[in-house]
Amino acid sequence: MARESTTAALFDLRSVIALLFGVYGIVLTIYGAVTTGSDQLAKAGGIDINLWAGIVMLVMSIGFVLWVWLRPPVVATPAEVAEAAEVQDERPTGH
Repeated sequence: MARESTTAALFDLRSVIALLFGVYGIVLTIYGAVTTGSDQLAKAGGIDINLWAGIVMLVMSIGFVLWVWLRPPVVATPAEVAEAAEVQDERPTGH
């Protein structure tokens, strides 16, 4: 039977994307909250783009983490891999 693996979840692409979105989201949120001036707001139409982009990135990061947590990667056991290889070998040629 397939099993869940903590190492597989850690190196799952969704985890890496969540980490990147999280780090950039924190940086942009702090930058947007601290360095917003009236001249920057005027250029952006009155919207603090850095702050909002950072918040959206943090929400996306949380979404990816939830996705990994709710649907963790399943690692096949060696027996399952061997069985799948046998099934592959039994298929007629040309398929």
